[in-house]
Amino acid sequence: MGEEGQLRLKSSRVLVVGAGGLGSAAALYLAAAGVGCLGVADDDAVSVSNLQRQILHGTSMLDRLKTTSARRRLEDLNPEIEVRTHPVRIDTDSVMEIAGSYDILVDGTDNFGTRYVINAACLRLGIPYVYGAVYRLEGQTSVLCAKDGPCYQCMFPSPPPDNAIPTGQDAGILSTVPGIIGTIEATETIKWIVGLGEPLVGRLLVLDGASMTFTELHAAKNPDCPACGVTRKEAKST
Repeated sequence: MGEEGQLRLKSSRVLVVGAGGLGSAAALYLAAAGVGCLGVADDDAVSVSNLQRQILHGTSMLDRLKTTSARRRLEDLNPEIEVRTHPVRIDTDSVMEIAGSYDILVDGTDNFGTRYVINAACLRLGIPYVYGAVYRLEGQTSVLCAKDGPCYQCMFPSPPPDNAIPTGQDAGILSTVPGIIGTIEATETIKWIVGLGEPLVGRLLVLDGASMTFTELHAAKNPDCPACGVTRKEAKST
C-alpha cells in the first residue's frame, strides 16, 4: 500500500461495535496495521467463558469492562494510535451519538437487533458497514451500506422469530471461527480505507469451517428495501 496508504490508515477513524470474538480479532489487526483512531463500543464485562475466543482479554482483566481491557491491550500493541472507548449498549440513540465521529463501522456484535440499529445508522451517516457473523463452525462477512451495494436489511429484510436460532451461548462457537471472520473484517476495512483490491460489496462470503470451504453469494441491492430502497427514498422525497 506504500507510504500513502499507511498515511490514510493513520488518518482514519474506525469504530468496532462489540469487543467479543469478532471484535477482538478485528480490533487487534486494525491496531497493528496503524489505524489512527480506533473506537471500541461494548457495555459488557470480561468473564472466564469469553476467553477461549475473545483474545483481546486475559485473566488479569476478569470482571473489568471489556472496553477497559481492550484499551489496555490495544495501546500495548500500538501506543501510537488513539483508542476511544464507549462502555455503553448500542441502541438507536447511542449509535448516532457515537458513530457520527467515525469513517467506517466494523460489526463485532452477536444479535440481529443490534445489526439493524447499526445498519440504519450507517445509512443515515453515509458510512460503510463491515458486517460479520458466526454460528458454530460457520461464519459470513460482507461490506454493506456502500454506494450501489446492499444494506443489511436488503439481505435480511426482517429478523427471525424469537428463539428460532439458538444463541452462540446455547449452540456453541468453535473458538477459531470468529478469529477467521474478524480477521477478514479487518482486511476489508483496511482495503476500504486504503483503496486496495476489490471490497466485498455486493458479495456475501460464507465460511463452512467443518469442510474449510468458502462460498461467495451475490448480494444485490433491493429496490424495495424498507431501509435503503428506491421506494423508501421516493416516499421520503414526497
